[in-house]
Amino acid sequence: MSLFAIADLHLSLSVDKPMDIFGGWDGHVEKLAENWNKTVSEDDLVVIPGDISWGMNLDEAKADFSFINALNGQKIISKGNHDYWWSTLSKLNKFVEESGFDTIKFLHNNHYSYGKYGICGTRGWINETEVPADAKVLAREAQRLEVSIKSATKENLEPIVFLHYPPVYGNESNYDILDVMFRYGVKECYYGHLHGRSHKNAVCGERDGINFHLVSCDFVHFCPELVV
Repeated sequence: MSLFAIADLHLSLSVDKPMDIFGGWDGHVEKLAENWNKTVSEDDLVVIPGDISWGMNLDEAKADFSFINALNGQKIISKGNHDYWWSTLSKLNKFVEESGFDTIKFLHNNHYSYGKYGICGTRGWINETEVPADAKVLAREAQRLEVSIKSATKENLEPIVFLHYPPVYGNESNYDILDVMFRYGVKECYYGHLHGRSHKNAVCGERDGINFHLVSCDFVHFCPELVV
């Protein structure tokens, strides 16, 4: 049994939002399905940190969830900035249960255990705290991350953090998020959100004691990346 991560699936199986208008995204759904099922077994677990579906609500996103549910392995999904279908955890759990999507769970103010590890995370946010509205959202996301990590450490699990927004980018650092990870001794952080030209400024590797991994779909060539 292995743990994988891949972000930014950007599925649009029932809405008109084609990704092939962007360079490198031609046939990405087919590539994703083929690479995923070659790499991931039925016994494996895949974390998908955000930007799952272009659907504006759960009805519009249902075909995308059906596609994900049919892929190999169990999946844990967290929120991205384009996941407009996102709702309360109770409504999301009810949606997958009633739809028969039995391989999908949601990461939101909680954690999941994987051996000695705790799968933790939240969406994160942009590092523009001079804007009051952004500062408020960022503070809330930092609090959600702490709730997630704390729930794992209470069970003596080593937290691995999965975010949508990068907590570091180029020479910039989002210390609202980083400070939470520093306090709990987080060593591994996986994130998405960055595409195309923004890859060149992505931080991949160790910085300030944390190993950062970009796992956006186009960066990992539409193939889930091994975590442990």
